[in-house]
Amino acid sequence: MKDNDIQFIVITAPSGSGKTTIVQQLIKNVQELAFSISATTREKRPHETHGKDYYFLSVSEFEKAIENDEFLEWEEVYPGKFYGTLKSEIDRLQKNSKLAVLDIDIQGAMNLKKKLGNRLISFFIKAPSMEILKKRLIERGTETPSDIEIRLSKAKYEQQFENRFDYVIINDNLQDAVNQITNILKQNRLIK
Repeated sequence: MKDNDIQFIVITAPSGSGKTTIVQQLIKNVQELAFSISATTREKRPHETHGKDYYFLSVSEFEKAIENDEFLEWEEVYPGKFYGTLKSEIDRLQKNSKLAVLDIDIQGAMNLKKKLGNRLISFFIKAPSMEILKKRLIERGTETPSDIEIRLSKAKYEQQFENRFDYVIINDNLQDAVNQITNILKQNRLIK
């Protein structure tokens, strides 16, 4: 991997594995990084802010953006729940000379790897076990029991793809996971 070609850091994981918390810590700790805000059609959670956590769009707004080729990548992650990376968001980060950190779903990450090749470095985050993942989803308190079962089923499927990513990080301890990623970025001369 030629480190001077890398423009994107992709962090992906099954839902509940802690990727968003890891990304938040990386952005807070490393000045060379900036968060790429994804677009989504899912409902905004109480603690989230439009334009900071996500760009919250209606399904029709999202579909119009697809038609207008405004996405670098997009996926229908769950029925009626779209997520994507807007090209305008990547342009914004590159104008600020920041390395874009994309917190995206597994299918979107695999699509980006095909599209961008050695322009990205990818991390697959996973919980230490399915039992711990289930506990984290329950404690999050944002999904119904039915939603949790759907997410667990999808997580089992998604874990089959972990070997397609550059690095697999087991998120047993948040700070350890953040330190592992930080050290890998330093080894690749992407950050100081």
